[in-house]
This record gives sequence, C-alpha cells and structure tokens, in this order.
Amino acid sequence: MPEKWYKSRGYLHFDRPINRATALEIVSCSKTVTQHAFYPFIRYVAQTQKVFFDKSIGKVAKKDPKQRPISYAAHVDSHIYSYYCEQLNQAYENHLAKVHWSPAVLAFRTLGKSNIDFARDAFVDIATRDSCCVIAIDIKGFFDNLDHAHLKSSWQALLGASQLPDDHYAVFRSLTKFSFVYRDQVYEALGLSKNNPKQGRKRICEPQEFRTKVRDGGLIETNKDKKGIPQGSPISALLSNVYMMGFDEQIHAYVQSCGGAYYRYCDDVLLIVPLEKEAEAKALVDQRIDAIGLEIQAAKTETCKFKLSAKGLRSDRSLQYLGFVFDGANIYLRSSSLARYQERVHRGIWLAGKCMAKVNAQRISRGQLPRSIFLKKLYKRYSYLGRRNFISYGYRAAKIMNAPSIKKQLKPHWNRLRERISDAQGE
Repeated sequence: MPEKWYKSRGYLHFDRPINRATALEIVSCSKTVTQHAFYPFIRYVAQTQKVFFDKSIGKVAKKDPKQRPISYAAHVDSHIYSYYCEQLNQAYENHLAKVHWSPAVLAFRTLGKSNIDFARDAFVDIATRDSCCVIAIDIKGFFDNLDHAHLKSSWQALLGASQLPDDHYAVFRSLTKFSFVYRDQVYEALGLSKNNPKQGRKRICEPQEFRTKVRDGGLIETNKDKKGIPQGSPISALLSNVYMMGFDEQIHAYVQSCGGAYYRYCDDVLLIVPLEKEAEAKALVDQRIDAIGLEIQAAKTETCKFKLSAKGLRSDRSLQYLGFVFDGANIYLRSSSLARYQERVHRGIWLAGKCMAKVNAQRISRGQLPRSIFLKKLYKRYSYLGRRNFISYGYRAAKIMNAPSIKKQLKPHWNRLRERISDAQGE
C-alpha cells in the first residue's frame, strides 16, 4: 500500500513524533494495533464569531459565538488512524464505484472539485427544470451524535464482515470509548506556558509524569455515551461517510424514482424533488435520519420552490447552499460571508496600525523617521492582489459559476479597503 497515510506532525503530545519506518512497522502489524494503548486526545475549544448584515440598523452585527471542541490524537495514534483511514477509504471508493448514488456524496473525497463546483452543479441542476422544490437540511451536532452501534454495523458492512477484525475493533473502540484531556488544564498541571509550551520539548511529559499528574490528577475524561466520535482525528471525516451509506442509498433511490436529485456534503443534505413531493420527501428524510440516531436541525432547514415564469426561473425564497445564494436567476456570495470579510478587514487594518504605531514610537526615539503601514501585506491579505483570500476566492467562484452578480458584489470592496487604509494612516 502506498504510504500516503504518513504525515509528520510537529505538535506537542504525550508521545514523541516518529519517523516513517517506525510508523510503518507499527501500523502494518495488526497484532500491534490490536494491543496498542491509545493516549487520550488533547482537546481545545475553537470559538467562531458569526457576523451578519442587519438591515434594520444598517450595520454588521454579531451573533453569539459558536463553540466547537477540536480533538487531536497522539503521534502514534494519528498514524494508526491515518493508515486505517486509507484502508477504509479504498474499500469505500471501491463500493461507490459499484453503486448509482456515488455522485451524491461530495465531502471528504478526492473528486478534484471544490464547494464552488458542487454548488454550481446543484444550481445548474435546478436551473434545467421548469419547476422543483429544493429542501436543504442540516443535521444537528453531527459528529457528536453518531450512534456507535450503527457506525459499527456500517464499518462491518463496508468490510463485508459479520464482525470487525480485532485490529479494526481496537481502532473503533478508541474512537467511541475515547478519552480526552483539555489542553489548558494539562499545560497548567505540568507548568507549561500556554503561549510557548515547546521550549525544546519533544513531548508534553514523560510517561511517569503522565501517570502521576495527568491520569492520577483526574484530568482524563471518557466518553461514556453510546454515541459520538472525536472531531479532528484523521479518520473521523471518512467514518461520517461510512456511517451515512445506508441513508445515502435510500434517499438517492427515492429522489431518482420521482425524477429528482440528491446531494450530501457531510451534514448538509440537499434534495431536489417535484413540487408535489415536498411533504413526502421531508417525511422520508425525517424517518431515515431518526432511524440512524440523528436529528434534523429544524431551524436551519430551508424549503425553496422554483417555478418557471415569463421572467424566467424564480424562487419564493433564495436558496443558500455551501456558502452561495441562488434565486433562480443569479448566484451571490452569502451576505454573512461578506460581513465576516469586512469584520476581518476592519480588525486587520486596526492591528496593522497599532503595530506600526509601536514600531514608529521606537524609531522616533532613535531619531529615525516614522514608517507608514505595510500596504503590500494588507493588499495581499484583503484584496484581489492576493492569491488565497476571500476576495480572490470570490472572483474564482464568479469565473467558475459564470456569475457576474458575484463580481458586482465584490467590486465596491477595493475602494472600501483603500478608504479604510487611508483612514488608518490619517490621510
């Protein structure tokens, strides 16, 4: 098997990084994997601040921060997960090559496409119909609610086995009965700096310290529920697709039978069905989601009815899908994405100004002339002059989707950026 699974990771954990040869010796021996003692995951909480443009006040407003726990595995554990992920992925792709619903599964596959292409494909599908009902569904707390029994049976089905081999079961158990510690608590218990914990270290602590200060210190928590896998392990994303195999097959068969289409990007489910099938389609999805131990997030479910009129295809409400908005005639970037970009620009320029003010204070004290803000870096980060930023992404989307409406959205941002920079410089 090609060693695509091996990836050197430089982060601190309870064990040391190992080289490719050592990793291969461990992961390729099923007996070693079966007997392997997995370390607890290290967990931290990623906080994302969502913003949107509030039309009632004419300003960008903030929503309550969303917190998402991210867990990362020890070095040896990560190599094991990556190796078994590659094995399962090959089995999964071999399975998809034999079924009709393969094109419906979009996420965590090497399809050579991005969410821009996936959104465009869905919008083109809708645009080729005289009328249709589009149902966009979001699954609540996806990774946290994957039922262990269903995951195990799906894993077995993929391998064509009546029970998991011992090594696969060891991996399965480590992901379902997983243990974890909070990063900040561990650093505090071991006297490590949160900002610079490495300081020449190759691992967080030696095994003896792990036993006395981490394990005996009561820092380890264990998942005692019969659901949930850690979000962040190298194998979690693939397992989410394995988990949904039966659901994908059933929903795809239904929409095909009524001349519709089905797409799933992780926990974002999109159904395109005839107008008269709306209630039936929703009922079936509700039933099948419930059957696999998951729950639909009703507040995020959208139903859009597209109809052909004298003015062309129109919808009773715009469809939001994978970061884009489609009203039947035009494609746009989501207003919340633009608002979030503006918030980043505002903060970035403010920080650049503060940093330069500090530098200039030192320069003036040395009798040197002050400098202006580093414009090249700001333009690279926040304008079309940069390769990997929101604006360049938007222009790439406009080109792929043939959407002049997106270009129109982005056009004013160049002048706004320049005005903000001028304000920051006091010009």
